[in-house]
Amino acid sequence: MSRGAARFRGFSWRPVGRKRATIAGVELSIRAGERVLVVGPSGSGKSTLLHALAGALGTTISGEATGEVEVDGRLGLVLQNPADAIVAERIGRDVAFGPENLGLPRDEIWRRVDVALEAVGLEYDRDRFASALSGGEQQRLVLAGVLATEPDLVLLDEPTSMLDSATASQVRDAVIGALGDRTLLVVEHRFEPWLDHVDRVVALAPGGTVAFDGTVEGFLASSGQPGLWMPGAPPPQPFDVPLDLVKPVADPDPVVARDLTVELVTRTIRGSRRSTALSGFDARVDPGRVLAVTGPSGSGKSTALVAMTGLVRPRSGTIAPDLGRLRSPDLARRMGWVPQNPELGFLTTSVREEISRTATALGASVDVDALLELVGLARLGPSHPYRLSGGEQRRLAMISALAHRPGLVALDEPTVGQDRDTWAMVTGWYTAAARAGAAVALATHDPDAPRDMEVVL
Repeated sequence: MSRGAARFRGFSWRPVGRKRATIAGVELSIRAGERVLVVGPSGSGKSTLLHALAGALGTTISGEATGEVEVDGRLGLVLQNPADAIVAERIGRDVAFGPENLGLPRDEIWRRVDVALEAVGLEYDRDRFASALSGGEQQRLVLAGVLATEPDLVLLDEPTSMLDSATASQVRDAVIGALGDRTLLVVEHRFEPWLDHVDRVVALAPGGTVAFDGTVEGFLASSGQPGLWMPGAPPPQPFDVPLDLVKPVADPDPVVARDLTVELVTRTIRGSRRSTALSGFDARVDPGRVLAVTGPSGSGKSTALVAMTGLVRPRSGTIAPDLGRLRSPDLARRMGWVPQNPELGFLTTSVREEISRTATALGASVDVDALLELVGLARLGPSHPYRLSGGEQRRLAMISALAHRPGLVALDEPTVGQDRDTWAMVTGWYTAAARAGAAVALATHDPDAPRDMEVVL
């Protein structure tokens, strides 16, 4: 094979704890310099293909593999969860990690760092703390680290999923501009903007088999698959979630935020640094309505959400009621929090236990089987939460945080990583909660996510 080429020969993968393979008998050849888009419904094995090429299966990810995977050349992988790939406390050092390990001269290392940070639009100095970045900014940081190594094969797992449309376009341009004759495999759910930049589309079906492999034109002419965000199709209607699963146990109060300013403190062994993450923020979350906090990546959407819900204390401004003064159990009863990074909320070693953990601790009863069936995770009850796909993890995080039916529902980028069908389920859940009387707030850059009110940062 030429440098940058890759090949799967009868490849199958069954994660530990699963009865079924997530990839089954895949035969696939990627030519050097080819640009390939990989699509498919949530859980169909898209990320698994990239992990197989990166050599992560069977080492950092446990399971059983059969068949062969071959790669020629050096590769760079952008993970679906960017926090998993950040290795240094400051962004300059993080981007420099790859070039340093290649043994490049110091001047060349820092030249590549600066070029890569500029290419992805991270306009901070090298000493910016990585922990002070938003989720979307972390995604760009990890991409910069990959571009700085100048790999032969670039693997991107939903590289723009956490970005607003303008920033996503900038990142795509950076990737295409840096590729040259390198090979590209990119996984995306919202894939339409990539179609003009790829030569070929590979569509996976549930169960990890190849349902389509051909040109962009051929893919668009096909009927597609259930769950795919095909170009031009309107968003689906939110799923009709039974109200008894989401109706608040107690009637909530409105939450009113006035002139909030929030400072984040980043602490390291060298000291601490304060940075303003939000300034002059006003919002109101009413029972029975959905408030969306929107704005570009890094504008403070997540910070606004955690401040309103009592998880972070603002430097100035007022919140009524001030949920931050409540004891943890009392706050948990009143508010359900779904973080942007779903792994931050996982506490147990099985999907079933994760769903019941918070509710049991609060003395609430939940029908775990009904919830699993509703969100399409019924067969994954015994699985470890960390063994799920990104979209599956986000659905699990949502029902785990909300199963006890709190009156205030807060969701950070809830529709990221979802196919059309699971998007309908996620949006159906929080809109049903609002219809049942809950006060719902979400931070999102998804223009299709249903909302009654919007605050733009």
